[in-house]
Amino acid sequence: MSMLRIFVALVVAFGVLTSVTRADTKDPIIVYDTQFHPTIARNGMVVSQETYASKAGREILEQGGNAVDAAVATGFALAVTHPQAGNLGGGGFMMIYLKEEDRAIALDYREMAPAAAHRDMFLDENGDVDKKRVRFTLKASGVPGTVMGLTEALAKYGTLPLDVVMAPAIRLADEGFPMTWALYESLGRYAGRLQADPESAKNYYKADGSLYEAGELFRQPDLAATLKAIAANGAAGFYEGPVADKLIAAMQAQGGIMTHEDLRKYHAVEREPLVGTYRGFKVVTMPPPSSGGVHVVQMLNVLEGWDLKALGHNSAAYIHRLTETMKYAYADRSKYLGDPDYFDVPVGALTDKAYAASIRGKIKLDQATPSTAIAPAQSLPEESNDTTHFSVMDKAGNMVANTYTLNFTYGNGRSVPGAGFLLNNEMDDFSAKPGVPNAFGLLGGEANSIEPGKRPLSSMTPTFLFKDGEPLMATGSPGGSTIITVVLQAILNVMEFDMNVQTAISVPRIHHQWYPDRLYLEPGHSIDTRRILGQMGHQVKTEATEAWDSVLGSAQSLMRTTSGMILGAADPRRPGSYAAGF
Repeated sequence: MSMLRIFVALVVAFGVLTSVTRADTKDPIIVYDTQFHPTIARNGMVVSQETYASKAGREILEQGGNAVDAAVATGFALAVTHPQAGNLGGGGFMMIYLKEEDRAIALDYREMAPAAAHRDMFLDENGDVDKKRVRFTLKASGVPGTVMGLTEALAKYGTLPLDVVMAPAIRLADEGFPMTWALYESLGRYAGRLQADPESAKNYYKADGSLYEAGELFRQPDLAATLKAIAANGAAGFYEGPVADKLIAAMQAQGGIMTHEDLRKYHAVEREPLVGTYRGFKVVTMPPPSSGGVHVVQMLNVLEGWDLKALGHNSAAYIHRLTETMKYAYADRSKYLGDPDYFDVPVGALTDKAYAASIRGKIKLDQATPSTAIAPAQSLPEESNDTTHFSVMDKAGNMVANTYTLNFTYGNGRSVPGAGFLLNNEMDDFSAKPGVPNAFGLLGGEANSIEPGKRPLSSMTPTFLFKDGEPLMATGSPGGSTIITVVLQAILNVMEFDMNVQTAISVPRIHHQWYPDRLYLEPGHSIDTRRILGQMGHQVKTEATEAWDSVLGSAQSLMRTTSGMILGAADPRRPGSYAAGF
């Protein structure tokens, strides 16, 4: 385990490291103690996984922009300052809430499979999944959606011109920014993969292959040129013209299958948000092709039948109920979730409270059920699927919760020559072969098989909470397969245990995803709790794995008080996370 992972694990286990904005100076104060210090603002707040990106969003709020303007500014800035997951070459989901209209919008800008994609494209001559081809080649790249998603959100729901909103990101790429410690550490950790690609090596390392030290000026002129093209021409500056030519030239030179026609046909989709209820709260979240929203609502429906508060937060009895509920949800995910444009996802049935009651009735309260004894539901009730997240609120009560990704950290590690951005490896999020787990250990079936134009299933779960009809919380997280359970616990901590936003996202988390049959506990859970869970039959694990780090997610979250104050909480699990308000 790296020193970074050890440090973050200790933060979660023994205290909280938060970045607090002092109202009179806006200078960050780094606080090392065991107290929680959410940032407080009245006019607007942005919380993201990277300091400069949060400040970019705040800059737009200070210019009179609304939450959508600030979110788009933050999204483009993260492509510059957090290339691990911030991107132009990936895709994601944006939840938007417009207070004046009391309306929520679910914007799906997930990547799409190229027209030449086919069901068995990642199988070798023996019919087995070729993991290298599905993860580290240009065939692994879906058609990017981020630029279309961000520009469309701004055009429909923003208030400022695109060039104004993109100005902070262009400045950060063109003039540069001091290399952050978090990016320095990450580039060191992934140097082997990134430096194997000449263009990525050029973009992120010095000419001799060495790292930019923390504090050294880091400029990205090729990326700046691409951003300027988008600022001048909108989405056409990316999907057409010189940038598109460079992307397709890379595809043709390196065995990819994406074409100019694929880029021209890309489109974002507005979908009807998924709405659930829990003890008087309203949960508004992302519908398929996100699996996260469906299963958050499904699990809340199951958990609502128990008095969780009486059990005590993170007690063995509480964790047992969470774990068993998670198993059933992830089992259903493997069969029933996919792109709703290609597969009839039974959303209503999966989120039906009667179905939840049937699951609750199967759960033994004193004993773990092995994953081998749990299968996707045979039938459902009749109806009557490394990332980064940021949240934004403005003084009017508008909210944005945005999660987007390249899939792996730095995607497939390959950059478009002369364009300065990395490509995704999202084709691995399809079921390359039904029943074979992806890189995060998730199983899938025919609902998520590869088809031309289809969007792969995702765990990304941007989510809003409402209480008494008023906006309360915006949240979401990175973390691959763990995203769904991270978001579930963040909102449960608020709804069930009355935690403030910083406490809600800082306390230790758990995760189970049906297969593998492993209950993962973050540092901070007591040895007695672990022992009791083991005695109940849970396969308790605490060490880091290939699929997730020693901590679970990074839930950058905001909460609005009844007096209109905005509380921002930067998750202490990821260095550099920052809440910027004014």
